[in-house]
Amino acid sequence: MRVKRTKIFSGTPWEPLAGYARAVQAGDIVYVSGTTGTDPSGKVLAPGDAAAQTEQAIHNIENALKRLGLGLENVVRTRIYLTQMDQWEAVAKVHGRFFGEIHPATSLVGVTRLVDPEMLVEIEAVAVH
Repeated sequence: MRVKRTKIFSGTPWEPLAGYARAVQAGDIVYVSGTTGTDPSGKVLAPGDAAAQTEQAIHNIENALKRLGLGLENVVRTRIYLTQMDQWEAVAKVHGRFFGEIHPATSLVGVTRLVDPEMLVEIEAVAVH
Protein backbone atom coordinates (compact mmCIF):
# COMPACT_ATOMS: atom_id res chain seq x y z
CA MET A 1 0.00 0.00 0.00
CA ARG A 2 1.36 3.37 -0.99
CA VAL A 3 0.88 6.18 1.54
CA LYS A 4 0.08 9.61 0.16
CA ARG A 5 2.85 12.05 1.01
CA THR A 6 2.59 15.84 1.01
CA LYS A 7 5.92 17.65 0.95
CA ILE A 8 6.69 21.19 2.11
CA PHE A 9 9.88 22.94 0.99
CA SER A 10 11.32 26.05 2.63
CA GLY A 11 13.67 27.08 -0.17
CA THR A 12 16.94 26.67 1.72
CA PRO A 13 19.87 25.55 -0.43
CA TRP A 14 20.31 22.29 1.49
CA GLU A 15 16.98 20.75 0.48
CA PRO A 16 17.80 20.13 -3.21
CA LEU A 17 21.43 19.35 -2.40
CA ALA A 18 20.59 16.59 0.08
CA GLY A 19 17.25 15.60 -1.48
CA TYR A 20 14.88 16.25 1.43
CA ALA A 21 11.82 18.34 2.28
CA ARG A 22 11.36 20.66 5.25
CA ALA A 23 8.28 18.67 6.23
CA VAL A 24 6.56 15.54 4.98
CA GLN A 25 3.01 14.55 5.84
CA ALA A 26 2.30 10.83 5.56
CA GLY A 27 -1.23 10.01 6.62
CA ASP A 28 -1.94 11.86 9.86
CA ILE A 29 1.72 12.27 10.83
CA VAL A 30 3.96 15.19 9.88
CA TYR A 31 7.73 14.86 10.15
CA VAL A 32 9.64 18.14 10.22
CA SER A 33 13.30 17.83 9.23
CA GLY A 34 16.07 19.25 11.36
CA THR A 35 15.40 23.00 11.32
CA THR A 36 17.86 25.74 12.19
CA GLY A 37 17.66 29.43 12.97
CA THR A 38 18.05 30.56 9.37
CA ASP A 39 16.18 32.68 6.88
CA PRO A 40 14.83 31.15 3.62
CA SER A 41 18.15 31.76 1.85
CA GLY A 42 19.97 29.71 4.48
CA LYS A 43 21.60 32.70 6.20
CA VAL A 44 22.20 31.96 9.89
CA LEU A 45 20.43 34.48 12.08
CA ALA A 46 21.75 35.61 15.47
CA PRO A 47 25.26 34.08 15.29
CA GLY A 48 26.48 33.17 18.77
CA ASP A 49 23.00 33.33 20.34
CA ALA A 50 21.57 29.84 20.85
CA ALA A 51 18.34 31.15 22.39
CA ALA A 52 17.59 33.43 19.44
CA GLN A 53 18.42 30.64 17.00
CA THR A 54 16.07 28.33 18.89
CA GLU A 55 13.27 30.88 18.60
CA GLN A 56 13.85 31.26 14.85
CA ALA A 57 14.02 27.49 14.34
CA ILE A 58 10.68 27.07 16.11
CA HIS A 59 9.16 29.84 13.96
CA ASN A 60 10.48 28.00 10.88
CA ILE A 61 8.88 24.76 12.12
CA GLU A 62 5.63 26.61 12.80
CA ASN A 63 5.63 28.08 9.28
CA ALA A 64 6.04 24.62 7.72
CA LEU A 65 3.22 23.24 9.87
CA LYS A 66 0.92 26.15 8.97
CA ARG A 67 1.30 25.28 5.30
CA LEU A 68 -0.22 21.89 6.18
CA GLY A 69 -3.05 23.42 8.21
CA LEU A 70 -1.43 22.63 11.56
CA GLY A 71 0.18 24.55 14.39
CA LEU A 72 2.60 23.99 17.23
CA GLU A 73 -0.27 22.52 19.28
CA ASN A 74 -0.13 19.49 16.95
CA VAL A 75 3.52 18.75 17.86
CA VAL A 76 3.97 15.54 19.86
CA ARG A 77 7.78 15.20 19.68
CA THR A 78 10.78 17.50 19.39
CA ARG A 79 14.45 16.67 19.28
CA ILE A 80 16.94 19.48 19.91
CA TYR A 81 20.59 19.29 18.83
CA LEU A 82 22.86 21.83 20.54
CA THR A 83 26.53 22.52 19.88
CA GLN A 84 27.14 24.46 23.10
CA MET A 85 25.71 22.52 26.02
CA ASP A 86 26.51 25.35 28.41
CA GLN A 87 23.58 27.17 26.72
CA TRP A 88 21.10 24.31 27.31
CA GLU A 89 19.06 26.23 29.89
CA ALA A 90 18.53 29.26 27.64
CA VAL A 91 17.51 26.94 24.80
CA ALA A 92 15.19 24.97 27.11
CA LYS A 93 13.49 28.19 28.28
CA VAL A 94 12.72 29.21 24.69
CA HIS A 95 11.39 25.72 23.95
CA GLY A 96 9.27 25.98 27.11
CA ARG A 97 7.86 29.35 26.05
CA PHE A 98 6.48 27.80 22.85
CA PHE A 99 5.67 24.30 24.10
CA GLY A 100 5.04 24.77 27.85
CA GLU A 101 1.30 24.07 27.54
CA ILE A 102 1.67 21.49 24.74
CA HIS A 103 4.21 19.23 26.47
CA PRO A 104 5.63 17.22 23.55
CA ALA A 105 8.07 14.43 24.27
CA THR A 106 11.55 15.90 23.74
CA SER A 107 15.26 15.24 23.83
CA LEU A 108 18.14 17.70 24.03
CA VAL A 109 21.32 16.25 22.55
CA GLY A 110 24.81 17.73 22.55
CA VAL A 111 26.60 17.56 19.20
CA THR A 112 30.04 18.65 18.05
CA ARG A 113 28.85 20.87 15.21
CA LEU A 114 26.15 21.39 12.62
CA VAL A 115 26.41 21.98 8.85
CA ASP A 116 27.45 25.62 9.31
CA PRO A 117 29.71 26.39 12.30
CA GLU A 118 27.55 29.46 13.09
CA MET A 119 24.54 27.18 13.62
CA LEU A 120 24.20 26.36 17.29
CA VAL A 121 20.77 24.69 17.36
CA GLU A 122 18.83 22.31 15.13
CA ILE A 123 15.33 21.06 15.98
CA GLU A 124 13.29 18.19 14.56
CA ALA A 125 9.56 17.85 15.19
CA VAL A 126 6.80 15.31 14.73
CA ALA A 127 3.18 16.50 14.62
CA VAL A 128 -0.12 14.67 14.34
CA HIS A 129 -2.99 15.94 12.20
